[in-house]
Amino acid sequence: MKDFNSLDWDDLKVFVHTARGGSLGSAARFLKVDQSTISRRIAHLESTLGVALFERLPSGLRINEAGDRLLCHAERIESAVIAMGEDLQCGRSRMAGRVRLATMEGIASLYLAARFSRLRRQHPQLTVELLTSPQTVSVNRREADLFLSFFQPRAQGMVSERLGRFKLGLYASQDYLDENGMPGSTADLARHSFVTYIDDLIQLDSVRWLDDIIKNPPISFHSNSMIAQMNAAAGGIGLVLLPSFAAQGRDDLIPVLHERISTVRELWINVHTDLQFVPRIRAVSSFLKTTFRSDPMMQAETSGRELLDALLETPCAIGPGQRLQSRSAGISAAPDSAGADPRRFRS
Repeated sequence: MKDFNSLDWDDLKVFVHTARGGSLGSAARFLKVDQSTISRRIAHLESTLGVALFERLPSGLRINEAGDRLLCHAERIESAVIAMGEDLQCGRSRMAGRVRLATMEGIASLYLAARFSRLRRQHPQLTVELLTSPQTVSVNRREADLFLSFFQPRAQGMVSERLGRFKLGLYASQDYLDENGMPGSTADLARHSFVTYIDDLIQLDSVRWLDDIIKNPPISFHSNSMIAQMNAAAGGIGLVLLPSFAAQGRDDLIPVLHERISTVRELWINVHTDLQFVPRIRAVSSFLKTTFRSDPMMQAETSGRELLDALLETPCAIGPGQRLQSRSAGISAAPDSAGADPRRFRS
């Protein structure tokens, strides 16, 4: 560095958001300034440090090795500034501020959105930004404060906690069943049409849940939206595999073979280690924990087989006060009329 005293802290902020977005334009949109300002700030920072931080490509910017090293330090500075602001806010009489929660479209729209009024009544000055995304959202890169996922992400600097598990089952409209018949066994499923995701647009393997119950099913409708899939099935186009929370209260969707076959997914809440004790984020996190853990629909029981699998996978003994948690997305099924047992478990 040529002169530490000449370092402009605002340049670091611009650098962090440029590195995260991968372009001058994305940083400009986030910081609400024009692109030339971002370019000027990056050039000034590189001049001050005496080193290039990005490779300039036709598609945008790609952070280089020096930029990666600087980003680690800059994010720690960012965390310290956030913590400083939160510490000063702790003296206020009421909880205030914004919390961005990211999760999948289905659980956001069909389960969470209608429940946030309770949080609002508890903390009138607290605002939730509910971000729906079909992919993993990085709390490490500050894309969100909290990420509610159907799996446990693996990343440094992140704290994850399991909140529960929900079941998924098959549903169809009465019109579809009148025309095609109610499946009487798991073997009958091969003669029915299904609704599912667009395979090449799936970005999270945890939503490949139809694969848990049938391989290579006949598909009559694809959509990257679970809500569109549900409505298409309600219109009579085929069978659809839905979370229990999505189909609850839908009189136009009839359960199919729920007593014989179902699968489950886990719910995990994820937060950056630097933010886990921030009051406004803790308030939203506590609300989510209470909401899911008090709802029996979101606490699908762990089977004995999964418990055994978890014990066998555990590399060390469970310490006092620790709970055993299964990492699998399990499937349960009763033997069909042919006597075969289609029970399978996936890690």
